[in-house]
Amino acid sequence: MIRFSHVGRGMFGLSLLLGSFAANAEEAAPAINSGDTAFVALCSLVVLLMTLPGLALFYGGMARTKNVLSILMQVFCTASLMSVLFAIYGYSLTFTDGGSLQAVIGGLDKLFMSGITKDSVVGTIPEYLYFLFMLLFAAITPAIIVGAFAERMKFAAVLVFMTVWLTINYIPMAHMAWGGGWVFNLGVQDFAGGNVVHLNVGIAALVGAWLLGRRRGFGTQTLAPHNMTMTLTGGSLLWVGWLGFCGGCALAANGFAMLVMVNTMLASCAGALGWMLVEWQHRGRPSLFGAVSGAIAGLVAITPACGYVGPMGAILLGLIAGPVCVWSVDKLKPMIGLDDAFDVFGVHGVAGILGGLLTPVFALTAIGGQGFPEGRDLVDQLLVNGGAILFSILFSAVTSLIAFKVASALCGGLRVGEEAEVDGLDLSAHGEVGYKYSS
Repeated sequence: MIRFSHVGRGMFGLSLLLGSFAANAEEAAPAINSGDTAFVALCSLVVLLMTLPGLALFYGGMARTKNVLSILMQVFCTASLMSVLFAIYGYSLTFTDGGSLQAVIGGLDKLFMSGITKDSVVGTIPEYLYFLFMLLFAAITPAIIVGAFAERMKFAAVLVFMTVWLTINYIPMAHMAWGGGWVFNLGVQDFAGGNVVHLNVGIAALVGAWLLGRRRGFGTQTLAPHNMTMTLTGGSLLWVGWLGFCGGCALAANGFAMLVMVNTMLASCAGALGWMLVEWQHRGRPSLFGAVSGAIAGLVAITPACGYVGPMGAILLGLIAGPVCVWSVDKLKPMIGLDDAFDVFGVHGVAGILGGLLTPVFALTAIGGQGFPEGRDLVDQLLVNGGAILFSILFSAVTSLIAFKVASALCGGLRVGEEAEVDGLDLSAHGEVGYKYSS
C-alpha cells in the first residue's frame, strides 16, 4: 500500500517503510512533514466517513423497514469493536516483526500500543496517524460482510464472528500482504487492498450466506430495498471516502497520491455508466440502484490497480467492472443459489477478482500504466497476481468458515428464530424501530 522504488519501478508495501525507518533511526531523527501529515489526516477522516455513516446508510437503505435499524447497529458496533481490538493487538500483529513466524504473522512488540508515543514517526507522519489510518481499514473491512447475512443473523453471533474473523483472517492477511509477510515479498500488484479487503469479504459473504440459509421470501419483491434515498446517500459517502482510502495509501501529499485519487474517481464514474448502460439495454430502463452499484463496482475494481494504471486505464477498468458485476448479480447469483443479501460477493468479490487480474494488463506502459518490476513481463505479473488471488480465496473460505462455526457454537446458532425474523430484527433484537409513524 505504500509506494517505494524497486529498481526504478513502482511497487508498494508497508513493511519496507517501517524497516527503513528502523534501519535509519540511529543515523538521523525522522522528521514529520506537515503537508504529508495533514493529507493523511484528511484521508483518515473521510475513510471514517465512508464507514460511519457511509456504509451503514448504504446498507440500511437496502434493508426492509423492519430491519433498517439492525443494519445500522451491526455496522456501527462492528466498526467500534474492530477498532478497539486493532488497538489492543491487531496493529502489533500486523505491522511488527514476527521473528520466525514473520512470513505469516507479526509480533507482540506493540501489544496494547506499547512503545508508541507522540514522538514516534513512520516515514514522514506521526505513528499515531499511521496507526489511525490502518485502524480504519480494519474497521470497515469486516463491516462490509454485514451485507451478506443481513436481516437474519443474531446480533451476538455477529459480534463473536467479527472478533474471530478479525483475529484469524484479517490480521494475518494484512500482515502477509502489507506487513512484510510472504505475499508482500512476491511483489503482488495490489495497491490498496483488493485481496485483503474486497476479495476477502466477498468469499466470507458466500460462506455466511451458505451457512445461514435464505431469508424468508427470498427471490420475491418483498425483499426489495426500502429507501433508495438512504442508499444513494451512503453510496455517495462511500465514494468520497474511497478517494481517501486509496489516495492516503501513498502516505504523502505528492503527485503520485493525486494520480491514485484521479484513477479512483474515474473508475467509479465509468463503473456507474457501464452498469447503467447494460441495465438500460437489458431491462429497458436505468435504475438509481444500478448506477450506485456500478460506481461501487468501479471503486472495488480500481482498489488494487489505482497505483499502477493511468487515468485512461482506470476508465476502461471501470467500464468493464460495471457490466461484469451486472452479470454476477443477475446471472451468477441465481446459479449459485445463495442469499447474499446485499450482493457482497457479486460486487466486492467479483470486482475484486476482476481488478486483481486486470491490474497487470492496464499497468502496461504502452497504455499509460506504470509498468512492472525489472525482470518481469505481463505474463509473470499475471501469474503472481493470480496466485495471490487463489491463495486469498482459499484462506478466506477456511478462516471464515471457522469464524462462523465458532460464533454458532458460542451463541446457540447463527440465525434468529422464525418469529423474530418475521417481526423484524429492529424490535426483536434491539427493542427499537427505525421509523415511527403517527396514526
